[in-house]
Amino acid sequence: MPTLALRALGAALLLSATAAACAADQVVTLPLKEAWFEGEIVHYVSTDISDPGIAKKQGINYVPALADTLKPGMPVEKAYKFPGDEQATVLPSIPRPLGGANADASYSPLWVLVMVRWKPGITLHTLKSEEAVLAAEEKGEVELTRTRIVANWPVVRARGAALQGVR
Repeated sequence: MPTLALRALGAALLLSATAAACAADQVVTLPLKEAWFEGEIVHYVSTDISDPGIAKKQGINYVPALADTLKPGMPVEKAYKFPGDEQATVLPSIPRPLGGANADASYSPLWVLVMVRWKPGITLHTLKSEEAVLAAEEKGEVELTRTRIVANWPVVRARGAALQGVR
């Protein structure tokens, strides 16, 4: 009997190792999206959003429960989105540094979208930071509208670094 038990254990270990090797060979490709952070382009992936129209348009998961993260004390920051796609979204934080050593406690991959609309007659120019967006609002160049749309957009490449597997 002990021999049968050892054979069964060996077969289970071999099966587990084979499954792990197969999983390691699989690759998922997601499109990188650009965003501005403090004057620099960073990249994120867009996987989930609480708005069905945007989810359908971008081909990502519609997750209405993401809007539940807007309760006080939840780690959701503003992301400044230009609904006409005049420019890339502006993010107020990123992991610092990127990866497992992130020390920026304010960073979260969950963002409540603030729509940035240019006012009529204003010459469009690129806003590359949260400070620039807020200054444009103060000057009367843009109108900011906070939504209840929450997106899951993890930052995967920034400041010359990238998460493992990101190319």
